[in-house]
Amino acid sequence: MKKNIVILGSTGSIGQNTFNIIKNDKKNFDIKLLSTNKNVSKIISQAKEFKVKNIIINDYNEFIKAKSKNKNKNITIYNNFKDIDKILNKKEIFYSMVAVSGLEGLQPTLMLPKYSSNLAIANKESLICGWSLIQKELKKYNTNFLPIDSEHYSIFSLIKDVSKKDIKKIYITASGGPFLNYPKKKFKFIKPAHALKHPNWKMGKKITIDSATLMNKVFEVIEAKNNFNSNTPIFLRSCTSHV
Repeated sequence: MKKNIVILGSTGSIGQNTFNIIKNDKKNFDIKLLSTNKNVSKIISQAKEFKVKNIIINDYNEFIKAKSKNKNKNITIYNNFKDIDKILNKKEIFYSMVAVSGLEGLQPTLMLPKYSSNLAIANKESLICGWSLIQKELKKYNTNFLPIDSEHYSIFSLIKDVSKKDIKKIYITASGGPFLNYPKKKFKFIKPAHALKHPNWKMGKKITIDSATLMNKVFEVIEAKNNFNSNTPIFLRSCTSHV
């Protein structure tokens, strides 16, 4: 029997990776819903490839254009996460991935436990600002939570079979970045364009700036504290100079 899947933010890096994993094992999965903000051509391509009947395009202007150009009667296009209630049936989804950036990801994150047995969240803002609300919904609908950030998934994997009383400290390291080995005398001349030139990966502007300023690591510490609901001290340790 195929497992039903939801991927929100399917055209972003995490969403595409999730889609590609499922694509390699098509016979065992059925994607019920995809979403994007503006990348219409990509999401239509994904929907056609996997015969997805429902997609959400959050940007209103792109939604209107896509709606008017959609010739595929098998694809229904929505413009709001509120429409999830129209698309899904109670507890039919095996696995939902929320890879929507910003606080826009909180609304669907709170809606999906009702429909999904397993909820994977790659959205720092939701996990930091709305964790108590998310926990309530997870508990209410008996939905499993999976952290997706590499640091948090590593912690999740390492401590799942370990008693919390046996853990003294957890360190989240910070290393690399556009200003590694950058001369301090040039710091006063740094501009956003410099901070956006990450040497190792290319992601959205917000997370790239947050990485360069270490704000992203502050978020990760708060997120870890929330996710693992522990009094265990969680420290940020910089292995190499970031800024």
